[in-house]
Amino acid sequence: MNNALRTLVGAQFLSAFGDNAVLFTVIAMMLQTHHQSAWYIPALQSAFLIAFVVLTPWVGTLADHYPKPTILFCANLLKVLGTLSIYLGLEPIAGYAIIGIGAATYSPAKYGMLPDLAGASALVKANAWVEGATIAAILLGTVGGARMADYSISVALLTVMGLYLISGLLTQRLPYRQGPKRGVEDGSAWGQLMGWMKRLLKAPRASSLIWALSLFWASGATLRVILISWAPEVLGTQSASDIADLTFFLAIGIVIGAGIVPRLIPLEKLRRARFACFAMGCLFILLALMKTTLTAKMVLLSIGICGGLFVVPLNAAIQAIGQQGIGSGRAVAAQNFFQNTAILLSMGLYSLSVGLGVGSFAAIVALGVIVLIATVWMSLQLPTEQPQSSKEY
Repeated sequence: MNNALRTLVGAQFLSAFGDNAVLFTVIAMMLQTHHQSAWYIPALQSAFLIAFVVLTPWVGTLADHYPKPTILFCANLLKVLGTLSIYLGLEPIAGYAIIGIGAATYSPAKYGMLPDLAGASALVKANAWVEGATIAAILLGTVGGARMADYSISVALLTVMGLYLISGLLTQRLPYRQGPKRGVEDGSAWGQLMGWMKRLLKAPRASSLIWALSLFWASGATLRVILISWAPEVLGTQSASDIADLTFFLAIGIVIGAGIVPRLIPLEKLRRARFACFAMGCLFILLALMKTTLTAKMVLLSIGICGGLFVVPLNAAIQAIGQQGIGSGRAVAAQNFFQNTAILLSMGLYSLSVGLGVGSFAAIVALGVIVLIATVWMSLQLPTEQPQSSKEY
């Protein structure tokens, strides 16, 4: 990695650590107050994600028209504001929604910098580093945030605010480059978004990549929420730290997958990623059958490895497509729109199933079956011929 990419990876790690530490701090608050309504965690997660859908037209344009380090710094300040509001006693769902606004602003600028910092030839490797840092942050943020929150809610929230500030300051060391001049677009922001999406989806392989990534993030986010109810029911976990320990193995698996994927699945061999998704669906079903903490952790580790092998090359391909067309920041924002809409729908369906009395075992099995069916369908849609180079994306 060059120095700029190293700085971006460090800033991303701290910011993503904070996002996940806050989530498990709120879970600890819920457990400590015995407020364990089944709808609360899906609602909390949804509040974070709504901004990724609603703000898509604006955050993509910001990332492509203004220096990305400035966008990253302001996004971290928004996250500080959201965490501070929880610290001061605001309803955590509202505070986490503010943090979500910061995260939605952060994402297109973060991923949009990669083609400039790494170049097309090293784009998968750069994505592996950023994705690995993100998942490592999820790993340590969930475990560290839960441990801190079990000790002291105030300490956990103050620590997170400090990490967001450090992350913001690190982004000021990144190179300032003015976004490309793409002309003034007519119409409303949502009309422009629809235009970007049409242009993006017309690119070869783009629609298949978008749907595949949406499937991955929707299934992963839903599994994470199901674990919060499944672990106490099946494994007898009692605290936020116990639940976070399970997420630790899921996250470390993604780090391993992200680390080995550049050698196994370069952009020219993108179709190989479907095998990882097949395996992931089967492992979801296997997880539902586990009865001990150790076996559950091993299956979650394997799910994570498959997830890393699947998502990293697909992210790189979308960025390469975007850089050649609508702009990498806008492509990532459009990708976020699809992915987070899929996550919100999956959260809504899970909440509905809970209301209808569907247990966590059945929910995990259903999730695995959906992943397998969707993977088979998407595999049939993929073109058989391979591009000769990343420029063809």
